[in-house]
Amino acid sequence: MTGVERTREARVLIVVPAYNEAKSLPKLVASLREECPGCDVVVIDDGSSDNTRETLKGLTRGVTLPCNLGIGGAVQTGWQIALREDYDYAMQVDGDGQHPPAEIRKLLAAMQESTLNGEATADLIVGSRFRSEGGFKSTATRRMGIRFFALMLSAICRTKITDPTSGFRILSRRAIRLLAQRYSEDFPEVEALVVAHRAGLRIMEVPVVMAERSAGRSSIGALKSLVYMLKVPLAIFMTLLRKPEANF
Repeated sequence: MTGVERTREARVLIVVPAYNEAKSLPKLVASLREECPGCDVVVIDDGSSDNTRETLKGLTRGVTLPCNLGIGGAVQTGWQIALREDYDYAMQVDGDGQHPPAEIRKLLAAMQESTLNGEATADLIVGSRFRSEGGFKSTATRRMGIRFFALMLSAICRTKITDPTSGFRILSRRAIRLLAQRYSEDFPEVEALVVAHRAGLRIMEVPVVMAERSAGRSSIGALKSLVYMLKVPLAIFMTLLRKPEANF
């Protein structure tokens, strides 16, 4: 029995944050339905200026934010839906096509296999493109930045992390409760790992293959990449200064 088949007994919500991804969404949603027939899908339209909102009509469940909140606000909206509607697991799959739906089974299977005697041994599982062979691994400059953050996060979280900026991840109920109320707007992927670790949640990675964007272009250019490199360590430091979340 595959990981996807077993999760039909659990309720899984796939959260797709999308900003100006009208061209990629139809193919992505169709592929999600084919690869994950037992999962529910919600697309969070982050105030897109293209026809993303119109594309979602009749395609899948969609939530349109009144303005662009950024990836953090869009994803947190999905986590809040998962919490409110009592899902067992919630997964982020980006709307640009970089997270192949065929790879979802690896995250689902890992989360299912982490549950022993009703108690999960992992709360947040990240799909890492650097633990697998082949696939798209971004530019050399970005890989250097990711490597820097990986070393930093591995030391803080006391577990090996190779892909801290990966948004391809799955959350347990505990992680959903935590991140539905505490999720960064600017650097959510990296900071979420710190927040989860300090709250006592267990983090692990599984190898996945990622692809290039199927349409459009990244909003993070050379200048934003530099700003990202400078601001993320500061954001992590500020997160470490805050009191850890409890009772998750």
